[in-house]
Amino acid sequence: MLRVRKLGVAALMTALVLSGCYNKGRLAPVDDHSMGGNRAAVRVLPGAENAGKPGYYTVKPGDTLIRIGMDNGQSGRDIVRWNKLDNPNLIEAGQVLRVVPPAPDAPVARAAGSPSPATAIASTSAASASTPPTAAIAAPSSAEEAISFQWPARGNLISGFDESKNKGLDIGGKAGDPVSAAADGRVVYAGAGLRGYGNLIILKHNNTYLTAYAHNQTLLVKEDQVIKRGQKIAEMGNSDAEQVKLHFEIRRQGKPVDPAKYLSAN
Repeated sequence: MLRVRKLGVAALMTALVLSGCYNKGRLAPVDDHSMGGNRAAVRVLPGAENAGKPGYYTVKPGDTLIRIGMDNGQSGRDIVRWNKLDNPNLIEAGQVLRVVPPAPDAPVARAAGSPSPATAIASTSAASASTPPTAAIAAPSSAEEAISFQWPARGNLISGFDESKNKGLDIGGKAGDPVSAAADGRVVYAGAGLRGYGNLIILKHNNTYLTAYAHNQTLLVKEDQVIKRGQKIAEMGNSDAEQVKLHFEIRRQGKPVDPAKYLSAN
């Protein structure tokens, strides 16, 4: 009798377990919506329709407007204006920016109180942008090619141009030694917002050439200021550098070139 009861209890337990599994399967079906219903919609980034076109640049992680402008021979402030960026401090990886002037380059008012592009960083936050139709990149004129550069500082050459390791010349000196503009131009950047360059000045000379002056101790000019060839623009220092020196670059349409080939005898 005891054995029968034990068998009865065992059978009952088995039946309950099987019943529970069956009911669980019926009461918890796979919800199709849980698999795909909450999938985030793909967002189209500003200017995406211009990706790959001449005169446009696709933002990469870590980019800044200073770097984008320097690599494309433009002012970060102009890039803000051409793209009508509401907040130049927020550019997004994958966003496509115009990096050549619209044709014609109609004036676009800059919003009052908008931040300087100097601190603009790549961000995961969205930035609104509106890009005009593609403009052809004009070939440099003979006048632009004929620009004459002078040495920006007097001192020993520490290191020369190397396309992969050193994008300019490093000129030695003492803290406070004068740094001069290599040619007539306009200040498109003055600050310390570009990593590895310290206190930096970028001059735009025409639609072809920029020059950069890095690691300064003191900056003596401000953005949009018109500068004459030979004018003192900074004092040599070692900001973001291991020693006192001037790092000097010439960029032709944004590409670093060997300054020694452009500098007149000093």
